[in-house]
Amino acid sequence: MSSNETIRIALIDDHTLFRSGIKALLARQDDYEVVGEAADGLSGVKLVEQTAPDVVLLDLDMPVMNGREALAQILSSRPEQVVVMLTVSEDSEDLTECMRLGARGFLLKNIHADFLIEAVKKAYHGDNIFSPEMTARLVQSLIRPHQPESTPLDELTARELEILGHLSAGHSNKIIARHLDLAESTVKVHVQNILRKLELDSRVQAAVYAVQHNIPLPNMEKHNNK
Repeated sequence: MSSNETIRIALIDDHTLFRSGIKALLARQDDYEVVGEAADGLSGVKLVEQTAPDVVLLDLDMPVMNGREALAQILSSRPEQVVVMLTVSEDSEDLTECMRLGARGFLLKNIHADFLIEAVKKAYHGDNIFSPEMTARLVQSLIRPHQPESTPLDELTARELEILGHLSAGHSNKIIARHLDLAESTVKVHVQNILRKLELDSRVQAAVYAVQHNIPLPNMEKHNNK
């Protein structure tokens, strides 16, 4: 960094005392200037638009709009903006989500002053920065096997999945009830639950859905041999 190059910083945090402390810390450095402060995410988004800072220090847990939402909005309008999360959250999900959204770093508020000053400089020059505790969590989240996203089918009970198979075979409530030894009214309730959970409007749609998702057809042979 040249002697006349100043890093312009925006602080977005709902704790006034914390903002004041960070501002005082940065003011003691020759190459740092706090160009604005905001106490919530929405005000922070507007602040960034107005001041176009080099680096944004952004808290996670704030009123009106949280840090994740503010991060997404800031980067949607300013994709190259350097944003560093500065938070008390040690949650791995917060970390991975913020990095996915495009944050340049994730720092915990318990870091030493010297670490923060150096981290801001590194972020400004293009590095990704993390508190030491969060580096290990990031590695763990990257090597953890990917969990498949849940689907509406996961909401169905075993009985409802069984009845969905009957719907795919075109069976009426009466046939389903006889095969499963249920009251016809009970089958009707199950069908209604299936349509609601899968956000479908008719039995025909349910049958198509079942075929598309490889729901097994019912084994009618056992019943026919009774």
